[in-house]
Amino acid sequence: MTARRGGALALVVALLCAALSACGSAPKATPAVESVVSAPVRIAHTSLGAVGYRSVGSGPPLVLIMGYGLTMESWDPRLVHALAEHHRVVMFDNSGIGHTRPLPAPVSIGAMAGQASALITTLGLGRPDVLGWSMGGMIAQALAVLHPGQVHRLVLCATFPGNGENNAPQKTGGLRGDFPADQGGAYNAYEAAIAHYPAASAPPAVTKSQQVYAMSDWWVGNDAAGRETPRIAVPTLIADGAGDSIDPVPNDRVLASIISGSKLKLYPDAGHAFLFQDWSSFAPLVNSFL
Repeated sequence: MTARRGGALALVVALLCAALSACGSAPKATPAVESVVSAPVRIAHTSLGAVGYRSVGSGPPLVLIMGYGLTMESWDPRLVHALAEHHRVVMFDNSGIGHTRPLPAPVSIGAMAGQASALITTLGLGRPDVLGWSMGGMIAQALAVLHPGQVHRLVLCATFPGNGENNAPQKTGGLRGDFPADQGGAYNAYEAAIAHYPAASAPPAVTKSQQVYAMSDWWVGNDAAGRETPRIAVPTLIADGAGDSIDPVPNDRVLASIISGSKLKLYPDAGHAFLFQDWSSFAPLVNSFL
């Protein structure tokens, strides 16, 4: 990590990555979501290489962008199914994960947004709605900045501004980083919900390392797309758990202040994975917003 990031940033990134990785286990969905978990992985041959994706549901397209070090099998099928009742939901693996071709190094948030853009073009999605979680929310912001004609509405979940005005994560322990300590049952339900996805290979260490550097540049304001977030003009919903210790709530307020007209929703007694803990109330909010 370069000197300009400094030791403090290195500690922040280490805490962030360790906490985010805790949500990546892949254990059983209920029969109601079998159509989601059994959707085949398809390969889109885009201008930036192969991208592995799943598509479920029908209606206006909604693209889901996953966070740090996780595969698309980490999307809670209960949430995906609820969204797919009203949308054609497309979820995919980021650069270097699953069947998605690695982008040339150094990988940036903007470059990953470019790969998402290439997928949207290849699938003929036009101007879809876009939902990103954590690092996926950074990619979603960059997509709206760099490819504004490909984003209809934007949903940013537990994510970070790219202007360098971030508050550092607090030290996390146990379930606290993703689910509050008193929400162990919700975490267990999440694990059960994703268990019926076919087994997926763990993301390579080099890919996770590249994502760390990409997030670092975004975090400190060195990513050009991150600095241009105020240019986002599409309707935007920002949501997070009020107890998110990975992405503290002040970051959500900064993001809401720089994206004109955006709406902010905080979920009480919820953490970084609020959208999985409170999927039954979050999905209707997203469907109504979109």
